[in-house]
Amino acid sequence: MTPVTSSAMATIIDGRAIAQDLEERIRKEIKRLSQQPRLAILSFNTPTSQVYLNAQLRVARRVGIEVHTESKTERRPVGTFGVGPLPWNVEFQEIQQTIEDWNQDPAVHGIFVHQPLPPQIDAQQLSALIDPRKDIEGIHPQHSARRFFARARIGSCTALAVMELIESTGVDLRGKEAVVVGHSEIVGRPVSMLLLDALATTTVCHLGTAEAGRLEEHVRRADVLVVAVGEPQIIKGAWIKAKAIVIDVGINVVGGHVVGDVEFDAAKERAAFISPVPGGVGPVTVMMVMKNTVEAFRLQHAAS
Repeated sequence: MTPVTSSAMATIIDGRAIAQDLEERIRKEIKRLSQQPRLAILSFNTPTSQVYLNAQLRVARRVGIEVHTESKTERRPVGTFGVGPLPWNVEFQEIQQTIEDWNQDPAVHGIFVHQPLPPQIDAQQLSALIDPRKDIEGIHPQHSARRFFARARIGSCTALAVMELIESTGVDLRGKEAVVVGHSEIVGRPVSMLLLDALATTTVCHLGTAEAGRLEEHVRRADVLVVAVGEPQIIKGAWIKAKAIVIDVGINVVGGHVVGDVEFDAAKERAAFISPVPGGVGPVTVMMVMKNTVEAFRLQHAAS
């Protein structure tokens, strides 16, 4: 299936088509495994988390991965899910016990924690709790360290999805000016490392860049632009370099509509390739969750 479709100017990167291709490959891989992989998901009672969770559950059913979710009272498999996610005011000790239970459970092969986390939950403390063999989002310090040396077996699902979309364009990144807007631990930072691995000359922009009034300056020189801020249309279409690749990770609801961090209509008049919101990074990210679950299953069985 063709991963891109042409518009009047830019080529639209079709994340749904890329996800379908990945889904078929993952389904075949799972059929060759000795048993069904099992994924445990920790989610919270927020609209964004529930949208993501529902997408994960649908895809997991289709590819053959069993999913457990954690509620206030008990863990249930997909077929009986319905108790609901953890409340936003959940205590750290409850989450800690859940993670420790899943770490010790040989029937659980992957652990995924939805973000953003409630303010009373320390992200670094939580990530360090997860057994690195089961950490399918690549947030454990061990994975972060291995990523620094380009040796990570499991990486951020969103970052891997971004690279999948970029690779679908067929453009060689070697020597290209890449600009990442946003430096979160699950998107901006790992994406920047992957771009460096591809020998792109990589710049990371963040709040300090904007405060210094230099965000536009950096964006304008980007051959490859990745935006993951969570602020609707913060990147103006007029800033986009002619013939650039633009990957928009942002998901924002404005007036009942989902929009990205980039002014899409204006940006597509200048870019060579651009990912839409929705239908770009999101579907591929869900597939990377499934792909990493399969990889975690293999790592655990190779060690046993």
